[in-house]
Amino acid sequence: KQLEKTKPVIFCGDLNVAHTPDDLARPKPNEGKKGYTAEEREGFDNFLKAGFVDTFREFTKGNGHYTWWTHWANARANNVGWRIDYFLVSEALKKHLKKAEIHADIMGSDHCPVSITLDI
Repeated sequence: KQLEKTKPVIFCGDLNVAHTPDDLARPKPNEGKKGYTAEEREGFDNFLKAGFVDTFREFTKGNGHYTWWTHWANARANNVGWRIDYFLVSEALKKHLKKAEIHADIMGSDHCPVSITLDI
């Protein structure tokens, strides 16, 4: 928020939290486990309350869209994952946001890339 006083902010990365039940394949059995505790989700809420925008959710609602899968039990092939990688932007950039994507087809790690497109 301090930096935002001089320019709009974009921050991204592996935030290690599934924000809502739509952000993981199996919310009920993971309730209270690391990455999906009430405190962690509240912390993510604080970003949104501070005026940042979850770019992916501007374009895509619902579940089934994940950025991380465990190596166990063929999770990626079965799309049993978590959305824990995010692009958040200042509210001032929302009008310039054209696209936010999860590139689940790109292999290379247990995470996949995420991207945004801005028209400035």
